Amino acid sequence: MGRIEEANQLPLPSYRDIFLPSFLDPAPTSGKPQLAYNIRFEGSSTISPTDLNACFNLIAGSSANAYAASSIKWSPTKKRKEMQLPDLRYLILESTATDRSEKCIHGFLSFMLTYEDGYEVVYCYEIHLALHLQSQGIGRHLMSLMERVGRKAGVAKSMLTVFVENQVAMRFYEKLGYSEDEYSPEPKQLRNGTIKMPTYSILSKSLKDNGEGNQGTQER
Repeated sequence: MGRIEEANQLPLPSYRDIFLPSFLDPAPTSGKPQLAYNIRFEGSSTISPTDLNACFNLIAGSSANAYAASSIKWSPTKKRKEMQLPDLRYLILESTATDRSEKCIHGFLSFMLTYEDGYEVVYCYEIHLALHLQSQGIGRHLMSLMERVGRKAGVAKSMLTVFVENQVAMRFYEKLGYSEDEYSPEPKQLRNGTIKMPTYSILSKSLKDNGEGNQGTQER
């Protein structure tokens, strides 16, 4: 059994203790008031149906149109099925209300330790934040937690898929050190000579260095 399989078979509390820091919440942004939220770690088998639906709604609200316009296409059924893949893990941003029933999910990042084109990687499946929490360093912090998992697990790189039309996201990922992966789809020339450009790009960042990487996500 490889280390990817061993990691994914760990009980959720052990996975968290080994790969994530004891304190998940980001430090307050300088000059900005502290926001009333925290970050909760879940697995696809432990996340509640209510929370899963809230995460799905964040995806649908921000990305359904982009999916529909791409070669991937939008399928609510397929997306919900993907969100429940056994090895998928969630970093959920929620309000800090004392009553669990009053807590509200403001964003999340889902990821998986897996294999991609022969490499051991940590793959970011989704990252979404409510508009009022974007551009405050929270997205960067969520990405750093995911990358920490990858480094602790000893994988080669962090990877993600981004729609080419989402230039805000492309710039965000580039700032984090991501660039186009060697397996990202390339333009294709059709029989009539027309060049068909890909609608999405696969970005990656090496995790085998001092933590900065040399190879892409959205200022969130």
